[in-house]
Amino acid sequence: VYLREGEGRIWVNGRPAEEYFAGFAFAKDYIQRHLLTPFYITGTLGRYDVKARVEGGGITGQLEAIRLGIARALVGVDPEFKKRLKDAGLLTRDAREVERKKYGRRKARKKEQYSKR
Repeated sequence: VYLREGEGRIWVNGRPAEEYFAGFAFAKDYIQRHLLTPFYITGTLGRYDVKARVEGGGITGQLEAIRLGIARALVGVDPEFKKRLKDAGLLTRDAREVERKKYGRRKARKKEQYSKR
């Protein structure tokens, strides 16, 4: 994620965020509520343009990754923002990852069907 002085536009993989996430039913609402949260908290809404590059995961995961990147970039711009962003939980990475498949099982936790007889 890159921040540049600007008008508050958000570009994702070279396209406007509204266009990139157009297939997502609540994209516009989600962008307003989640992607712009770091700007609301720091009072910098409309002062920076955002250029982000994401790949992999789903739409929600990509939106949250961009939000984390924006929060980290804002701390890079002004270290005084760190306390407010950290208190809001915006500097914490979501640590959940896919559990590996185990041998002798169908999936990570699903077992073979048990037959009594």
